[in-house]
Amino acid sequence: MNYLIIGLGNIGPKYALTRHNIGFMCVDWLARQEDVAFEFEKYAYHGVWKYKGRQINLIKPTTYMNLSGKATHYWLNKLKVPVENALVITDDLALPFGKLRLKPKGSAGGHNGLKDIEATLGTSDYARLKFGIGSDFGRGRQADYVLNEFSNQEFDFLPERLDKVKKIVSEFCTIGIERTMNFNNE
Repeated sequence: MNYLIIGLGNIGPKYALTRHNIGFMCVDWLARQEDVAFEFEKYAYHGVWKYKGRQINLIKPTTYMNLSGKATHYWLNKLKVPVENALVITDDLALPFGKLRLKPKGSAGGHNGLKDIEATLGTSDYARLKFGIGSDFGRGRQADYVLNEFSNQEFDFLPERLDKVKKIVSEFCTIGIERTMNFNNE
């Protein structure tokens, strides 16, 4: 079976460790743990993780966050992955830092990357793993907050949360979304 895991973020060192790039951080962590190399291909960095008879394709779109749908659509078609075998990993301001929530579908909730995926695919019926980044910012400071790096205390906590993301991704691809949600949603 073929799966597509889409880590959302923005390319370039300026954004590498920002809250908005947690999707990239998640797929990078998984790739490092499993010795998966990324190669630049059309619209994304792409790597393949073979796990329990599954081919799990990891991508980091190079289209920037607001055009994530372009890369997602291209790779779903290129790899012939059904949308139910796709999982988008993204940051979420509405969740406390480090909280993880897997959902089979839903609204974009104001997230521009999810809005673009929904518009490009013509549906909001795709799985997403939301990684809470908290909302500790003043009025009108949302963009600054998501484009700033995590605090030192948050960085210290990231490895444990990234390990949990890897567990969720591997279970999504082996036991399905419903059981994975039952075992992992916090």
